[in-house]
Amino acid sequence: MYKILKFLVLLSVILSACSRPSASPTSTVTATASATLPPPGVHITSTPDAGIKAQAFLDAWKSENYSSMYGMLSSASQKAVTEEKFTQAYSDVASITALKSVDYSIQPVQPASDKTQIPYHLTLHSNLVGDIQADTAMTLRLENGQWVIDWDKSMILPQLANGGTLKMDLTIPERAAIYDRYGKPLASKTGATAVGIYPDNLNYDRIDQVLSGLAQLTGLPVQTISGMFENAAPGTVGYLPLAEVPTDLVKKHFAWLEGADGVVMQDYTARFYPDGGVGPHVVGYVSTIHKEELQDYLRQGYLGDERVGRAGLEKWGEQYLAGKRGGTLYSYDAQGNLGAKLGEVVAQPSQPITTTLNYDLQLGAQQAINGFRGAAVVIERDTGRVLAMASSPGFDPNAYEITNYNFQSLISQIGNNPDSPGFDRAAQGQYPLGSTFKVIALAAAMEKGGYTPQTTYQCGYDFTEIPGITLHDWTWEHFQNDGVTQPSGLLTLPQGLIRSCDPFFYHIGLDLYNRGLSTAISDMARSFGLGSPTGIQGITEEPGKIPDPASPLDATNLVTGQGDMLVTPLQVASFMAAIGNGGTLYKPQIIEKIGAPGSPPIMEFTSQVRNKLPVSQENLKVIQDAMRGVTTSRKPLGTAFYTFNGFNIPVYGKTGTAESGSGGPHAWFAGYTDAGNPDKPDIAIAVILENAGEGADYAAPVFRRIVEDYFNGHPGKRYRWESTIGVTATPAPPATETPTPEGQ
Repeated sequence: MYKILKFLVLLSVILSACSRPSASPTSTVTATASATLPPPGVHITSTPDAGIKAQAFLDAWKSENYSSMYGMLSSASQKAVTEEKFTQAYSDVASITALKSVDYSIQPVQPASDKTQIPYHLTLHSNLVGDIQADTAMTLRLENGQWVIDWDKSMILPQLANGGTLKMDLTIPERAAIYDRYGKPLASKTGATAVGIYPDNLNYDRIDQVLSGLAQLTGLPVQTISGMFENAAPGTVGYLPLAEVPTDLVKKHFAWLEGADGVVMQDYTARFYPDGGVGPHVVGYVSTIHKEELQDYLRQGYLGDERVGRAGLEKWGEQYLAGKRGGTLYSYDAQGNLGAKLGEVVAQPSQPITTTLNYDLQLGAQQAINGFRGAAVVIERDTGRVLAMASSPGFDPNAYEITNYNFQSLISQIGNNPDSPGFDRAAQGQYPLGSTFKVIALAAAMEKGGYTPQTTYQCGYDFTEIPGITLHDWTWEHFQNDGVTQPSGLLTLPQGLIRSCDPFFYHIGLDLYNRGLSTAISDMARSFGLGSPTGIQGITEEPGKIPDPASPLDATNLVTGQGDMLVTPLQVASFMAAIGNGGTLYKPQIIEKIGAPGSPPIMEFTSQVRNKLPVSQENLKVIQDAMRGVTTSRKPLGTAFYTFNGFNIPVYGKTGTAESGSGGPHAWFAGYTDAGNPDKPDIAIAVILENAGEGADYAAPVFRRIVEDYFNGHPGKRYRWESTIGVTATPAPPATETPTPEGQ
């Protein structure tokens, strides 16, 4: 506009000058400016900054955005290499070098017109050999007004120019073992033999001898082995895997079985878990690296054919058990001639893990709950060390070794079992606690509600203190079945726990709620460690749930361990230990140390206090005495009296029968011992059997067997549902010994 105005003014002046007559009078023209015009705008199109494109390319490498990198290449480069091969080039280097991350710095360059070369310094951080340093450069050119990159492999590392290659020579330590507290292997590399049978091929003329030999070799009862096939029609049973055992044991004592018709004995060498897995949910297992995760493991320095930890301590302790791999990174030219050594690190030995588990007790606990869905946790009462942590059904960790002849059959059994054998019910199973929770409710009643040991309550069949709602005592349920069981009558507060009187505790829960102490019981539960993870290392656990009651009915549900509350068996064993040791709630410990036998450990674990129970010593003594009464009291009859009558090891405990919402109730028994044996520290135990029935009938006998195993080294009393110890009677529904008031 400015130029147009200037032109018009100039034109007017010229025309005026040309048309002015020499003799004519002059005329005056006055120009008035109408507005101030802005200065003219100058727009200059500049050449893009090549350094910005170089930085974008290297940033994309840092984030492994290979597609974005490829999009920055020149058309000539894209014609020379496909995106797939371009990506593969970077992926291969990442795998070979065990690449962790990339850093770079761009060197300053002189401005260029349409082509430039930008040097940069690279640092490839390797998970294996440390930092790999290199100086290289990229060439950029203008293409359609934009900088693009003329790519070649020297931009990854200069040693890759002209067909150069990289190679990593690896040194891999042997995977370390996992031990129990006494140094007995729970997982180690061992020569093993897979044992099984083809029933249709067995020589029945010597079947008794063969079955006896197999039973001794595998540890399975003869009845269990024969029961797998004896009632099946011929031809309907294929191969039956029995066990995996150390090959040395076979060669020394049972080589004669290798020639028996129908018996399979196949040797292999691999990671071996004895006795079909001792603490399999704790120890875990290893398996081959899957195709979809291969690149991740290669970049950690693995070859790709190793077995890696998949669960439990095998997974948690991978960095210790696998050791630190050693490696030397070399470059080679296109003819295969050795070039430079780009990095080197010396391998470090693997480190075994020693657990707090007691091998024999762990195996005994697994056998004690065999046939049920459930869990049993055993904790050293005064330290928090976990001695056994069993979940049923269990699984054989040897199933995941593909060189094991039994592998396919075992994997099929695990995968087809609807009861989820791989699920760790001890630490991840979440259940209502039922009447076992009354121990905590009793603590809250005394500490927060003003109740005393002398407080009494008339315990009848029914509870009607909530208008319009009638709740029943467990004695009413029994009366419906037997027509004999009577209400418990007048009880003191401790007797209420001994007899597990539901109406007494309904009254406590409702009373505290109505007095504005609605969270007194839930707060006490949280202080006992419920509703949050225990903090145990090496194990995946669930937190459970402790709700605050929002209504009178909620309050009565909570006080008896029902409603929305959820706990894990590990949490229950932990707080029972705290009651028994005087009030110290320890963080459960399952790892004793990490380090080679005979050498100072690289890591040692000790007991850690998690909390102190907010219960006075006087009130704690009331709770302890009442729990002792559960197993010994004749009047009022303790709910676990029949199971522990005459038992020579002092047991303090509490039964629980928790409505499950589906199927039968869950059976609980939890408590601790107080034997004072200097050679056998006292223990706390929690047992749950899913949908089994009443705690007194099922969980309490399991608790007793574990105590017998621990103190005596073997079970001492047959379950009511067994034909012999370890063998379930068929068919034999157990008789119910209902605890009823003395004389009834």
